[in-house]
Amino acid sequence: MNLPELKRATLLRRYKRFLADIEWPDGTTTTVHTPNTGSMRQCATPGATVLVSHSDNAKRKYPWTLEMIEVNGHWVDTNTQRSNKVVAEALKLGTIEGVQGYQVYPEKQLGDSRIDFLLEKPGQRMWLEVKNATLLITRACAGFPDAVTERGRRHLQELMKAVDQGDRAGVLFLVQRAEAQLFAAAAEIDPAYAEQLAVALEHGVEAFACQTQSDEKQTRIARRIPVQV
Repeated sequence: MNLPELKRATLLRRYKRFLADIEWPDGTTTTVHTPNTGSMRQCATPGATVLVSHSDNAKRKYPWTLEMIEVNGHWVDTNTQRSNKVVAEALKLGTIEGVQGYQVYPEKQLGDSRIDFLLEKPGQRMWLEVKNATLLITRACAGFPDAVTERGRRHLQELMKAVDQGDRAGVLFLVQRAEAQLFAAAAEIDPAYAEQLAVALEHGVEAFACQTQSDEKQTRIARRIPVQV
């Protein structure tokens, strides 16, 4: 997925979840919008180089948006509003192994939750929920979540009900860390989510970990990596 024009700056601090202060190369500072509901641990480090975009929307209080943070020499896409767009592009191109040949319908109701994608092809449909993973739980293992997520557990429970109805159902972890060679639930951060994920997988829910490749021009899914249960 192509990105808007991005400018480099230095992160000073992230606070109130959706705000961050940055410093420009000339020493001036700006408050920017941070579209990420997680803790962004390991990413929101003061002094890190960041990429920000500008909006011409006059109604926005904060016209600049934090898009990426450089971590260990790699760009990490922290804008969770883009995650579904990256996945939708890959689904339509048929580049996600195991999830190909479907018509793609975003944001569909399943029980008491809205699931990110409903995928359909003759004789089969699949529900797919997307989670953005920016955390490393070991040097080579990405993890989710980076904060306790009751909503994430509810999504897994709804996906289990979809399996009971005869549909395919899956959760796709969009791994934003280039160092990762595999994925696992971050049990030390949210043991209840890790337990629910294990139960869901035993129930027939599928798990996909798709690693992105990001630079200053684009973010795209590069490959699938193993999921460790």
